Amino acid sequence: MTSRFTELTIDCRDPEMLAAFWCAVLDFEVIDRSEGKVEIGSWAPTAEEVRARQMPPTLHFIKVPESKSGKNRLHLDVSPIDGSTEDEVCRLLDLGATKADVGQGPARSWVVMADPDGNEFDVVRTLAPQRN
Repeated sequence: MTSRFTELTIDCRDPEMLAAFWCAVLDFEVIDRSEGKVEIGSWAPTAEEVRARQMPPTLHFIKVPESKSGKNRLHLDVSPIDGSTEDEVCRLLDLGATKADVGQGPARSWVVMADPDGNEFDVVRTLAPQRN
């Protein structure tokens, strides 16, 4: 018997706004929505596909009344695929992210940011092809 990692749930004040932000960041689409909940992903999951193999998880944004407090115990890392880490940080700032300080100190190879609801995430090394 085994389980699959199928979705990551994020509590937030405005699921529609946060889903739109993360869709722009990850090139995901809304795959389900209901009152106070939005699910996004790169694919529409079916039970058969999930049973057959590990698939990329979806993100669920669930409306909660309280604001975020304290540092996240779990966060996402994103890797740019077609530009530099610095270029991606600029793009994410334009989308509404902010740079965040969680005590990481100076001169790191990643950049700590926060989404529009204050959830921290890291922009890590680029996966873009290196130009010679």
